[in-house]
Amino acid sequence: MKVVLSKSEYQKKVVLVKDVLPLISSGDHIVSGLAGAEPQLILSELHKEADRLRDVSIITCLPMGTYEFFGNPQYKDAFTMEGWFYSGAMRKLHANKNITFIPNHLHFAATKRLDFKKPKIYMGNCSPVDEHGFVSLGLSAVYEKEMIAEADIVILEVNPNVPRTFGDTLLHYTKVDYFIEADYELPELPITEPNEKDIKIGQYIADLIEDGSTIQLGIGGIPNAVAQALKTKKHLGIHTEMFTDGMVDLVECGAVDNSMKSIHPEKMVAAFALGSKKLYDFINNNPSVEIKRGTYVNDPYVIGQNYKMVSINTSVEVDLTGQCCSESVGTRQISGTGGQADTAIGAQNSKGGKSFIALYSTAVVKDPVTGEKIEKSKIVPMLTPGAIVSLSRNDVDYVVTEYGAVTLRGTSVRERVKRLISIAHPMFREELQREADALMIW
Repeated sequence: MKVVLSKSEYQKKVVLVKDVLPLISSGDHIVSGLAGAEPQLILSELHKEADRLRDVSIITCLPMGTYEFFGNPQYKDAFTMEGWFYSGAMRKLHANKNITFIPNHLHFAATKRLDFKKPKIYMGNCSPVDEHGFVSLGLSAVYEKEMIAEADIVILEVNPNVPRTFGDTLLHYTKVDYFIEADYELPELPITEPNEKDIKIGQYIADLIEDGSTIQLGIGGIPNAVAQALKTKKHLGIHTEMFTDGMVDLVECGAVDNSMKSIHPEKMVAAFALGSKKLYDFINNNPSVEIKRGTYVNDPYVIGQNYKMVSINTSVEVDLTGQCCSESVGTRQISGTGGQADTAIGAQNSKGGKSFIALYSTAVVKDPVTGEKIEKSKIVPMLTPGAIVSLSRNDVDYVVTEYGAVTLRGTSVRERVKRLISIAHPMFREELQREADALMIW
């Protein structure tokens, strides 16, 4: 017998933003959905409650909007944003002193936060309720389901533009306390066209990826170049933290068919999706895509069960022993660890698996003395003071620049120094050797 949703029961839960804002009290912990899953209407109105509130924590990850409550320092006594991964806006506004970072590996983000404190309120967005009474959380299951289960109050903005996805995103309407009906466009990421360096790096990586591999990719010029270079491959699979436009392209050209996956065969598995409307249309009602919990997708043990798992991540700088700083410039937080360690370790647990860390050989920086722009090696004797080690040297496999790819797996420090210098920019190689000698690194 088919059970049909009673629209009147759902309608009893529908309210306006002004009805839920009074539910927030001083000292509350509130969790917001990740990136495109954030509740834009509530976050846009939050600052209007500042006069009556103090010390409210908004816990989020990669927020896409620059909202008044954290964008304006006058509200810092009322609200603090705590982030698992910094967006561009958070990076710029960190100096306001109402933004702070939560160190984490993505697969532990939900569970470790709940060990600290459970949220009073979870707020996010969802697809419209279906005839069976279910909504879909759409773009993310990184931590959302765990937080919903523990929150005292659950508020979702129902938006017809949120794709209906499968996996761990489905939620019965009875688990939600309040619905706010909305109709806003989801945030989109501009597609970064690969430059000459990206294309070289992408080709080096693609040449080392075998047919039948399962891949994890991120966003940016280098991952996009890798995706383009993989179009000639066959029988690739997807098991990834983030589902991207590049992956849609690989499905459409036939390179990805998921036929050789050892777990979830015929399915593409991700913890969240973020990209263009083309991507959102692709995952909407698509049973071949499953958005599953980050605690599962990014568990290195789970990742390692994939056959020929390939992890591809980028870094800010790498020292001569293999330590990777991928989330800060010195002490300045610019992004987050995210799933870099999860996927790098998981891929190396996989039979035939490989893990890649990619970066340009140089960066243009401002000279601290003269203020002039100078070129600096991104392969360095020591990481910049205060730099965060996102990936331990014990967990690094391949390192790739536009000058080549080397593997550090199983190598000594002496061998690592030689190999990493070989892919540094030629104008820095002699200097790196001298500094390695002076510091007795090798």
